[in-house]
Amino acid sequence: MAQIDISRREFLGSAAAAGASLVAAAPFFHPYPLLAAESPGTSLAAPDTSDQIQFGIVGVGMQGSGLLANAIQLPGVKCVAACDLYDERHVLAREITGNQNLQVTRRYQDLLENKDIHCIVAAVPDHWHRQIVVDALAAGKDIYCEKPMSHSAADGVAMVEAAKHSDCIVQIGSQRVSSQICAKAKQLIAEGVLGDIVLIEGWLGRNDPTGAWVYPPPPGLSPENLDWDTWLGEAPKRPFDPYIFARWRCWREYGTGVAGDLLVHLISGMMFMLGINEPPKQAMSAGGILRWKDGRNMPDVHSTVFYYGELPVYMRLNLSTEMPETYRFQGSKGLLEVGEFGLSYTPQSGVDTAPSYYDASFPLAMRNAYEKQWHASHDPQIGHQPMPETLSFRGPDYDDVKPHLLTFFDSVRTRKPLVEDAVFGNHAALACHMANESYFRKTAVYWDADTQTIKS
Repeated sequence: MAQIDISRREFLGSAAAAGASLVAAAPFFHPYPLLAAESPGTSLAAPDTSDQIQFGIVGVGMQGSGLLANAIQLPGVKCVAACDLYDERHVLAREITGNQNLQVTRRYQDLLENKDIHCIVAAVPDHWHRQIVVDALAAGKDIYCEKPMSHSAADGVAMVEAAKHSDCIVQIGSQRVSSQICAKAKQLIAEGVLGDIVLIEGWLGRNDPTGAWVYPPPPGLSPENLDWDTWLGEAPKRPFDPYIFARWRCWREYGTGVAGDLLVHLISGMMFMLGINEPPKQAMSAGGILRWKDGRNMPDVHSTVFYYGELPVYMRLNLSTEMPETYRFQGSKGLLEVGEFGLSYTPQSGVDTAPSYYDASFPLAMRNAYEKQWHASHDPQIGHQPMPETLSFRGPDYDDVKPHLLTFFDSVRTRKPLVEDAVFGNHAALACHMANESYFRKTAVYWDADTQTIKS
């Protein structure tokens, strides 16, 4: 096996070569460092810091605090305001930015009205995505919205329509489209190394309470420091519940379960690597609440078979068994396995390497003659036997969050188009909604493009 190990410095430093071609060698490509994602809006070179992008963040929770911490490390980017319905996260935003005078508010509309803010980064529960994105676009603000793009198929349709009637940039926060690993896999697939792709598998699993969203509510959380009614939004009204606030992904009213949290990464990464931008034609799910019987109504085991055109895609999510995020692209010429931090390609000849065992049904003389002729026609010359290799690439300690954010801010600055725009984000989210709808309806579902709805 040929294995290529590259340092983090080499790995990240190769980003400036985005879009360059790796020419195949022994059998398909040279041992160069992996390339950055080939997004038309991606530029990992440092921008002109005099052309500063000022952003406001809506939602400074678990994901939002990470996005904020990463964004402010990027050159030419500054956070000037933060919004959260929970007052203690105003404190957190000021701690992260190191700015005790940072403008903070419970009203995201204050950020949309602020002329000093060029764009918004939003990391809020799924049931708030549509309203914030639509309002941001109406206010003329570019927006980065966390995945999944929408809470429902209808929400996604409304968000795409709003984006179509706006000149604003929309990027969805599923970072696989900015992964150097996925970019390398995309290149190999485009070069045809797999031949006819006949099946794709993907899986991701966790095995701990935190991985199953059993988060501890913040001590002291109460209706006095949290605007609970606004947090509920258009969801059914219910009494204040700190566990709902902390663990909202567990409930269909606010989140999209493992489909919207984990499957969306697998789907968006697959779409990017295959170079497709469409929803699945059909989906059929199985699963259940098999371990985390804590009152949640979203499954903790969820497997779905999709059809993208005629191509079957089998995705498996599990909150009871640790499994690293993995894709397996199966083709007539070999197998490509893609993980979060590396990939490997194993070529397969797809031809017989010995006489067919079907000849056991031949009479002895016929079998001997067939095998003699087979060997005469197929055996390689002595010393020239093929030596197939598994080729492996690794990018140690690589994080695709910063490149994904940088892609967004660069697009805000240059107005270049993005890969994961509203249309792409909606198509990835639709796969998640179809997986959920199939699970709850207990039947196969399909996307009706004419009515823009999911049907059984």
